[in-house]
Amino acid sequence: MRSVVVLPTYNEAGNIDPFLRAVREASPTTDILVVDDNSPDGTGALAKAVADELGQIEVLHRPGKQGLGSAYREGFAKVLDGSHDLVISMDADFSHDPRRINEFIQCVEDGADIVIGSRYVTGGGTTDWPIHRQLLSRWGNAYTRTILGVPARDCTSGYRAYRASSLASIDPTSTSAEGYAFLTELVLRLSREGASVVEVPIIFRDRTEGKSKMSGRIIVESMLLVTRWGLRDRIKRISGRR
Repeated sequence: MRSVVVLPTYNEAGNIDPFLRAVREASPTTDILVVDDNSPDGTGALAKAVADELGQIEVLHRPGKQGLGSAYREGFAKVLDGSHDLVISMDADFSHDPRRINEFIQCVEDGADIVIGSRYVTGGGTTDWPIHRQLLSRWGNAYTRTILGVPARDCTSGYRAYRASSLASIDPTSTSAEGYAFLTELVLRLSREGASVVEVPIIFRDRTEGKSKMSGRIIVESMLLVTRWGLRDRIKRISGRR
């Protein structure tokens, strides 16, 4: 299958060069689209230099920091033009192991519409996180799964592979969430459309270079949106029974 990695970046100068090379080594035929939000540390220029050397890499330079959801919307819109059968999303900080890419591709070839690299299925987990962060993430995903009724145990994992036709069918450009709520919104839409959701265990490793983009504001936004979506669905079901 013709595959492409969509890679949002912001201030990943310490990671971008070795990460792009690791992706190329792991899956030589996979294209890469870097979506850089005008990183002040020069991530975009470093990515362009690697792109010129290796080929099959395109760098989309955006005018400024606009958020994870916005970056993915623009990146997905660019690759969902019929030139690829499969779209992969990853973090550029090595928290997601590029060596797993071909396994994700195989799962889509075997029939999955979305493959999620999951920390919360048997064999999955996290390393290097403080206990409070692990508990918060696990609780947040359990809450999301319960209130939205989605099958995935890890709704906020960014390591995914999508069948391009399935992703296009939910029109990701029409989503509204930013931060990690965007990832949940995609799972919600795909599951509502009856997409086949497969989770494979991954070990999430905390970054060693650069700073995390996670913040309290992002967490609060995500939980508020999940609650709103859950209440909206319940109101619709109640109204439909009347």
